[in-house]
Amino acid sequence: MSENINLTLKIWRQKGPNDKGHLETHEARDISTDMSFLEMLDVVNEQLTVEGKDPVSFDHDCREGICGMCGTVINGLAHGPERGTTLCQLHMRHFKDGDTIVIEPWRARPFRIIKDLVVDRSSFDEIIQAGGYVSVNTGQAPEANSIPVPPEWAELAMDAAACIGCGACVAACPNASAMLFVGAKISQLALLPQGKPEAAKRALSMLRKMDELDFGNCSNETECEAVCPKEISITNIARFNREFLVASFGSSEK
Repeated sequence: MSENINLTLKIWRQKGPNDKGHLETHEARDISTDMSFLEMLDVVNEQLTVEGKDPVSFDHDCREGICGMCGTVINGLAHGPERGTTLCQLHMRHFKDGDTIVIEPWRARPFRIIKDLVVDRSSFDEIIQAGGYVSVNTGQAPEANSIPVPPEWAELAMDAAACIGCGACVAACPNASAMLFVGAKISQLALLPQGKPEAAKRALSMLRKMDELDFGNCSNETECEAVCPKEISITNIARFNREFLVASFGSSEK
């Protein structure tokens, strides 16, 4: 049964990348527990607009847990308290009347804050451009069964491909490592025959780009796996490490 609750929000406000930023307190009144977290922010922004104040900027797009655009740190947890849930899928029924909620952006050197809760995650795009693809000849679509793939490999590849690139893993990692994201993107190709020809180049190029962009190193804290909305396993990091070692010993590129 739906009910209305009142909340105190401490929201990070920052006018631009070079602004110092600060936490600003807002009251959210009569919030339906049926609302998603983003819908609650919409209500807050409507009130701010009525009052002639600058609404809170935040990332969103599909609001169906698919696009990976949404994401903030809620009371110290990326995407909030529910496991396997994006911010747009987090509902207000998971909070209590009178709660104080602290809302902050992803914090990592490669994720530059643009405004308020909006961060620039184009560094992920650069990593993908460095090697997260396969090269194929264009033309007629190939026969689906022309290259047999063991079912267990196909399942693991699909699990890795579920990564939506939201950046929660980086935000939760004490080292701001992107290893879970990169591990997932490498695994989804390394497990399939189509990804084998460029495997060595892919592992080396993506790791170099990750280091170039100032992402930190993995120290097996497993915070990334805990907050991932698609519950990507850290076994993908182990597979990434194996791919990198094979590429390092088998390549003249050091």
